Amino acid sequence: MDVYFPLSKRSRNSASGERFEQKKPSIEVLPDECLFEIFRWLRGGRERSSCACVSKRWLILVSNICKYEIRDNNITQALNPKDESTNKKGGSVSEVEHNDVDSDGYFTRSLEGKKATDGGLAAIAVGSASRGGLGKLFIRGSNSWNRVTTVGLRAISCGCPSLRVLSLWNLSSIGDEGLCEIANGCHRLVTLDLCHCPAVTDKSLLAIAKGCPKLNDLTIESCANVGNEGLLALASCCPNLKSVSIKNCPLVGDQGVASLLSSASYSLTKLKLQALNITDEMFSVIAHYGKSVTDLSLTSLPNVSDNGFWIMGNSQGLQKLKSFTIASCLGLTDRGLEAVGKGCVNLKQFYLFKCDLLSDKGLVSFAKVAGSLESLQLEDCHRITQIGLFCSLLNCSAKLKVISLVNCLGVVDLTTGLPPVSPCESLQSLSIRNCPGFSNSSLAVLGKLCPQLQHVELRRLHGITDAGFLQLLESCNAGLVKVNLKDCINLSDKAVCRLTNLHRWTLETLNLDGCKISDASLFAIAENCRLLGDLDVSKCAITDSGIAALAHSDLINVQILSVSGCSMVSDKSLPSLRNLGKTLLGLNLQQCKAISRSAIDLLVQQLWRCNILF
Repeated sequence: MDVYFPLSKRSRNSASGERFEQKKPSIEVLPDECLFEIFRWLRGGRERSSCACVSKRWLILVSNICKYEIRDNNITQALNPKDESTNKKGGSVSEVEHNDVDSDGYFTRSLEGKKATDGGLAAIAVGSASRGGLGKLFIRGSNSWNRVTTVGLRAISCGCPSLRVLSLWNLSSIGDEGLCEIANGCHRLVTLDLCHCPAVTDKSLLAIAKGCPKLNDLTIESCANVGNEGLLALASCCPNLKSVSIKNCPLVGDQGVASLLSSASYSLTKLKLQALNITDEMFSVIAHYGKSVTDLSLTSLPNVSDNGFWIMGNSQGLQKLKSFTIASCLGLTDRGLEAVGKGCVNLKQFYLFKCDLLSDKGLVSFAKVAGSLESLQLEDCHRITQIGLFCSLLNCSAKLKVISLVNCLGVVDLTTGLPPVSPCESLQSLSIRNCPGFSNSSLAVLGKLCPQLQHVELRRLHGITDAGFLQLLESCNAGLVKVNLKDCINLSDKAVCRLTNLHRWTLETLNLDGCKISDASLFAIAENCRLLGDLDVSKCAITDSGIAALAHSDLINVQILSVSGCSMVSDKSLPSLRNLGKTLLGLNLQQCKAISRSAIDLLVQQLWRCNILF
């Protein structure tokens, strides 16, 4: 296209002595409207990308050209058919150049911190348009840096109609106008994640509901101005919602959540509600319309009492529920827990966190009626004791495979032993972490109750000694595969040597971080453990001799090795580590103060395929 510039006048001196400067012609003198019109005639993504690189002004202008605003190339071809049909080398113009706006969204882009700016979004919009299109966009702002505004989202709306996933975190500068732009241009959007966006209101959700009817995954967290009206709009326009997560939105109540559930009763499979002003009535709605829900999480609901859980369980509506999380719901009691067990007949995974009113009676009653339960996790449930744990194992379903106790202060050793009972043959994984009252006698009882254990995690249990652990080892008939003994400071080489001897043919992962072990344990590991692939001996009293024993063993094929904080491992271990590097994929040498930086640099060069932390 030809551009006309007026002839420049020669400089001259006026009678008053004033001098008229000669001005060079420049396209920059044109207003934005004219430049925008010129850019609309560009034939392909390559030309638009080249123009966008000229300046920030041009970048913003090019990025705001929507698909329907691009001039039809047939007009250009009619004006100049030779140039349109062939390129400079005589070849035909690729079809991508003409139809670069039509894309499926193959690219994923993420902007975090100071990189999250309008200019960055504009560059993404222009650059991805002709290269498959943008499919997923993640923007992570910060409290001290918020440079994303409506201008950036407008660029995404115009240049990325293929966008399917949008995630906005910590963006106080984004409001309704920006999300309305997304709704107007990104009609393929299926996943929307809004977290800590205080300027977003129901108006944004109204626009999303109308412009993005294919939405099936919705997450709203800490958006104080989002309420029931926006959820009602989504319910009426987006009937195919599969996953809904709403957290810490004070304006959201029973009406909004109920509308979502009723409209998507046959498609909704995952529901997470946290820190909302919902009541017991909402639980009856969940039970009635949650026919397809398989994953349910209820956290910090202060207005819900035990009656809500009792109604939800007795309604028998959650027949497909497989995973259920109840956290910080202070109203839940033994009565409600038993009702949940009876009503959720297909429940497989159950997680309880900070439910202070639950006792052994409720836990045992739940274990009796939950016939499909496979995994039970208890955390910060301080009224649960050893009696509740052991009786639950005796009365649980034949499908229970995993049990976990974390920070349950009521778990203390029994003064009297249990009578002879039949063991729980199905349990394969046992995890007990940070329960200070748990010690040798409890561990010995668990060994008898659970003879088929394969995965054992005992962390920060200072009451466990070699004597108790040896009783557990003697009872495990199936062969231990994964053992985690982190911070069990009273376990020594005796326990490790016995472990490696009894379970030499099955042991694959061993964590001894913080245990009271020495080179003797590494000698036993090198001699016995043929299948061991992951070994952690951080903060242990091992030396170069122990590392050498591992390196010279013909049986060991360790892929992950951690010796972090082992102060007696020095540069003398360099040849041994090099030898182990034939199979190593990960090596942790952090806080090994006796290893010099030069030795580490040499090791990094030689073990090029191993990820080394130092």
